Amino acid sequence: MLYHLLFPLHADYSFFNIFRYITFRTIYAAITALLLCFVIGPWLIRELGTHQIGQTIRKDGPESHLAKEGTPTMGGLLIVLATVIPTLLWANLGNTYIWIAVFVMLGFGTIGFFDDYRKVVKKDSKGLPPRTKFLLQILLAAVAATLIYLDVGIQDKVSIPFFKKLNPSLGFLYIPFVILVIVGASNAVNLTDGLDGLAIGPSIISAGTYMLFAYLAGHIKIANYLQIQYVPGAGELTIFCGAMAGAGIGFLWYNTYPAQVFMGDTGSLSLGAALGVVAVMVKQEIVLALVGGVFVMEAVSVILQVYFFKTTRKRIFRMAPVHHHFELAGWAEPKIIVRFWIISIILALLAISTLKIR
Repeated sequence: MLYHLLFPLHADYSFFNIFRYITFRTIYAAITALLLCFVIGPWLIRELGTHQIGQTIRKDGPESHLAKEGTPTMGGLLIVLATVIPTLLWANLGNTYIWIAVFVMLGFGTIGFFDDYRKVVKKDSKGLPPRTKFLLQILLAAVAATLIYLDVGIQDKVSIPFFKKLNPSLGFLYIPFVILVIVGASNAVNLTDGLDGLAIGPSIISAGTYMLFAYLAGHIKIANYLQIQYVPGAGELTIFCGAMAGAGIGFLWYNTYPAQVFMGDTGSLSLGAALGVVAVMVKQEIVLALVGGVFVMEAVSVILQVYFFKTTRKRIFRMAPVHHHFELAGWAEPKIIVRFWIISIILALLAISTLKIR
């Protein structure tokens, strides 16, 4: 909105020419997101507490979590608002990629909102029925995948990390592939959200990494130099990722141990889906598994735990997701959180290195 209001003034006032630069608008989108969190955050936490919208703790979880019962949840509303509003203020709203990213974040945020609503209002710790929740996710992801493939016309080639000339074309199978990336990323972040600040830390790092990828993919000269797929217009997604990173930092202010508020499914589902759809649109789909390696590790730990228990009646981990295993092993919660952040930083650096190591 600000871009459309102020950039046209550059014809008369050269100062406003600065609005043409994606880097400038990304910085201020991140700052706007951060300020929104600081302004809205305290009020939202008070309102959630006043209306007794508190976290319901699973009785089969670690005993240390029982003390968190009643902590305000649905704080993901803050993340969604602080990402979407700055994006609409600073991005070029004529860019289709921006609208797809916003649509996915709002759509998955809405699913998470109703899931959280059932948990805190209906006092049902399971939330939405898993089948209903999963089908809604697939439906929204399918709409986004169809828009990406048919409307925007992004190539159906998939970039394979570390291989310069290996870009297999999936054809019509690209749509199911996109659905898998978006839904998979969304649920992986959701499974990671179990400790104070555990999910938001890697989310900030992932958003920052894809902020770089989006800028490079949308810059024809740099994309050609690095021999990555050039995606005209994808550079605007840098602003979306910057806003997401800023919103994440702002939310972490309240979510750091001991948390004043939890993001709930409203935040985790929307964050994961947003990262997934951005990864698809900047043609760095596979590398998302490396950037979000912490999320993948958490999801795989659950899959392995369920599979082995059903087949052997034995458990690999003391409890899944794997962060609970470390809790029961005696690790302090802050130690687990910070170490997972460190792992996430290392993985992000490795992912960035794939731009040159080919």
